[in-house]
Amino acid sequence: MSNEGGLLALLRGWFGGVSAKRWRTPPSTRLYAVGDIHGRDDLLERLMARILEDGRAGAPERRVVVFLGDYVDRGPGSADVLDLLAGWAPPDLQVVCLKGNHEAMMMAFLAEPEGGKRWIASGGAAALASYGITLASTKGGDLRRAGEALNRVLPAHHRRFLEGLALSHVEGDYCFVHAGLRPGRALKDQDADDLLWIRKPFLTFEGTFPHMVVHGHTPSREPVIRPHRLGIDTGAWTRGMLTCVVLEGSERRFLSVKDD
Repeated sequence: MSNEGGLLALLRGWFGGVSAKRWRTPPSTRLYAVGDIHGRDDLLERLMARILEDGRAGAPERRVVVFLGDYVDRGPGSADVLDLLAGWAPPDLQVVCLKGNHEAMMMAFLAEPEGGKRWIASGGAAALASYGITLASTKGGDLRRAGEALNRVLPAHHRRFLEGLALSHVEGDYCFVHAGLRPGRALKDQDADDLLWIRKPFLTFEGTFPHMVVHGHTPSREPVIRPHRLGIDTGAWTRGMLTCVVLEGSERRFLSVKDD
């Protein structure tokens, strides 16, 4: 194969056989998207302050912050994270909160505690502890008692917040979801489980989507930038780094906070 042919093949593999696109936000709009938080309320508070400070610089007509889900579990501050998000309503800032698979598991535990072993194995015990609940074991009776306790102490505004989470959000050329999309399906035909849980074939897909997909769910050391997806879960719980992507027009930049 000639050098020119090899380059063309490489480009086709990278861009899915189409020309690179300059993805754009709606006019006069700045978008912020925040990756997985997982109980790190300390990092969330610092990032919220960064977003507000950034919004004052050359402020556009419209600013939107999209949180991509996985607010609870693993880290020590799940209850505090939900409290911050449920009450955050700065003036001139639209806040959109999406559901992650960990919120889905928590809601399932509230409805049917004895089926909650998967949630506990995924970090749910830390979320229970943030509400002052100690889980004795994963036996059915102990799970039931923990579920009853959580239903008693869960603040009403936390429950309303969890019940009101969206699965996806679209702004201009960008589609925001927790985990990703199943290739070959329109957004309206996507399965909720895929939006919350998918890895392959989304992560390995080399074709095209109608939108640039901004997602969390799969942690990495730094943001993952591909022609048709942007992953911003940088491991708030595992690596102590919480990341926000800032999108305006066709420009892209990042804000992040991390452990000292």
